[in-house]
Amino acid sequence: MSRDKLDAGGMCLKFVSTVILAACSLYAAAQDIGGGTQSDGKRINSIITAAPFLMIGPDSRSGGMGDVGAATAPDANSMHWNPAKYAFIETQGGVSLAFTPWLKQLIDDINLAYLAGYYKIDNRQTLAGSIRYFSLGDITFTDPQGNEIQQYNPSEFALDAAYIRKLTDNFSIAMALRYIHSNLGAGSYNGTNVNPGTSVAADVGIYYTTSVPTRGEPTDLSYGVTISNIGSKMQYGSQKYFIPTNFRAGGAATFHLDKINQLTIALDLNKLLVPTSPYRDAEGNIIAGKDPDRSVPSGIFGSFTDAPGGFREELHEISASTGLEYWYDDLFALRGGFLYEHPTKGNRKFYTLGAGIKYTSLHFDFAYLIPTDQQNPMEKTLRFTLLYNFGPQNEF
Repeated sequence: MSRDKLDAGGMCLKFVSTVILAACSLYAAAQDIGGGTQSDGKRINSIITAAPFLMIGPDSRSGGMGDVGAATAPDANSMHWNPAKYAFIETQGGVSLAFTPWLKQLIDDINLAYLAGYYKIDNRQTLAGSIRYFSLGDITFTDPQGNEIQQYNPSEFALDAAYIRKLTDNFSIAMALRYIHSNLGAGSYNGTNVNPGTSVAADVGIYYTTSVPTRGEPTDLSYGVTISNIGSKMQYGSQKYFIPTNFRAGGAATFHLDKINQLTIALDLNKLLVPTSPYRDAEGNIIAGKDPDRSVPSGIFGSFTDAPGGFREELHEISASTGLEYWYDDLFALRGGFLYEHPTKGNRKFYTLGAGIKYTSLHFDFAYLIPTDQQNPMEKTLRFTLLYNFGPQNEF
């Protein structure tokens, strides 16, 4: 469908900035992005990166739990949340296919598809991989008179491969490599070439799990930490943008209520490890904060101290997710969750609901998103996941 109209004159400069902001807003689902103020006078200063689709939770299980996943029980979709979890998965291999129609209330042709899988070499080593594809629908380019110049379908994808090793009976580590391709507007515009943006990145993750004795059945505790998308900047035209390097830490507790009832409670914290935009005066001079034009290592380490609002604003950059998962007889699951992001850093606040059915090695899950505000384009967002495990259980 036709959504965006860009004039031919100066099209390249407008296009490059427009697609970056559009992609960011599509990820955040009508976030408040860039500068500005809210009605209460607080200054909006959301962090903008290239390839924000990398931050979209792709699967229905975590999607139904408020987008938690750093420390929940492993499954075939652990690549996105914490690949170190694969070391403790109980079956030899598995594959998962997930699909999310994105912003259906706003646009009907944006979607995310995700395919992931794993294979355990032995009790200590696991290999995993995934591919995600994000289609932003059709865009129509017109000249100043409204005549159609061309149709374009911007899209992005990422290919992942990971090696996971169990170091002890309770602790594992993982490293993943990622190739990112962002084709938001390849072609020639007003005599200027715009090539697809590409980047190579890495994830590192750790995972610890243990059981503690409690009255009745023991309680399973797990903790996970990942830093994802550590990689080169992505270039569109003459401009370079950070990719969304992200720090995620979480914990989960699973209570075995009896032989057939199980309840998991999980909490994740997230923070982008990229520069925060400084405050500038009318001439463009920085009046608070730090210059964001720096190297990737400097951007990562400086992301804890560069917010123009000081330590208080740094705390605002931490988003929190919490979720519940209930299993009955390892056959049927109910899920719920909540995600909170500070109003000046994107203002995502939504509840999630989900359910799952397991029949032998086949799992089907879906999730439903409920925003806290009215007329949100993420309203009624559905996610679907089909997962299949193979090989013997409990031998790995």
